[in-house]
Amino acid sequence: MRKFLFLLNFFSICTLLCFSKTVDLGVDIFFRDGYASKLKGKKIGLITNHTGVNSDLVPTYEAFINNKEGFKLAAIFAPEHGFRGEAYADQACEDIPNFKGIPVYSLYGKTRRPTAKMLEDLDVLVYDIQDVGSRSYTFISTLFLVMEEAAKKNIPVIVLDRPNPMGGLIVDGPMLQEKWRSFIGYINVPYCHGMTIGELSSFFNHEYKIGCDLRIVPMKGWKRDMFFKDTHLPWVPTSPYIPEADSPIFYATTGIIGSLSLVSIGIGYTLPFKIVGAPWINAENFAKALNQQKLSGVKFVPFHFRPHFGLFASKPCEGVLITVTNKQAFRPLTVQYLILGVLKTMYPKQVNEALDKLDSVRKAHFCKACGNDAMLDVLVREKYIAWKLIQFEKTERELFQEKRKKYLLY
Repeated sequence: MRKFLFLLNFFSICTLLCFSKTVDLGVDIFFRDGYASKLKGKKIGLITNHTGVNSDLVPTYEAFINNKEGFKLAAIFAPEHGFRGEAYADQACEDIPNFKGIPVYSLYGKTRRPTAKMLEDLDVLVYDIQDVGSRSYTFISTLFLVMEEAAKKNIPVIVLDRPNPMGGLIVDGPMLQEKWRSFIGYINVPYCHGMTIGELSSFFNHEYKIGCDLRIVPMKGWKRDMFFKDTHLPWVPTSPYIPEADSPIFYATTGIIGSLSLVSIGIGYTLPFKIVGAPWINAENFAKALNQQKLSGVKFVPFHFRPHFGLFASKPCEGVLITVTNKQAFRPLTVQYLILGVLKTMYPKQVNEALDKLDSVRKAHFCKACGNDAMLDVLVREKYIAWKLIQFEKTERELFQEKRKKYLLY
């Protein structure tokens, strides 16, 4: 009996150790290590949404409202998807005039920059939003514009740092050409940049000469090889189609393909961004062709599904489920371009028909997401495209990795 109780206690302790939090977020450090006390008497504007929570899932706005350090939360600013995170991509969000006595200004509605009136009487701006690690996700564009406007008004900006869900080692995909700069691609970094939001803010400030009075509250315990699950922190979905902690890496793996309306990428099904399929694909043949390329870190499993809505709604589809087998070797854009290449090789008729149907708006969206128009040109004109896309701007990515070193905090 004693032996049984000993083993039970031993495994209980191991379980607690395995699932205990290993990372302290910027917001945790902000209140614990004296940063908050320096704001006594200040009026604070908080850029946040439903993802802004501490390690115990207490909303950052709530911690700011109930603070004991003597500052006042005077305004809240919310990015795309809204303050509560319920809005879909590209859906404009309205202001909330009175939330617990505080105005909530939408930065994805009538304006994407905080106006002079919104910033009136504010002493400090604090940013606390969970990002996903892809250039096309607009939360980082919001931070950039907030920093620009804050610099004009000489308002300091404090960034409460959070993990990059894909870790800090994955650097993949093309850079951004100025011609295609947009809200879904505002800074010249690779599509997957491998930086935290705090590191990016420093990159913005210096490389783009914003001149913002920027302060970063770093995390403790975060390491560059950590995916979000490795932190043992609770995941809060950043938007309707990023429901799980591993969703960001799959968003980077199929999101650009989705903009072509060529195949279903699981939007409208229960596996957003994790599958690729269509009624005209043979699952077994497609999976076999992809696996024969022996790409590191990934396996493709034959998969059958029927989307509930969206592209191919209610139609039986075949394709693949994308499975990460080695997170350190996995490269999202590399996988994405391989999928596009195999699709064009195996199903040229369907791919070319879909490309012919693209109107100017969809073509522009694809180029904005990619950051260039060269990739669309390769996709349309070339017969064998995978490795041309994978190698595209390889030298530029390597130069970026050298440049970013001075901004890395971890």
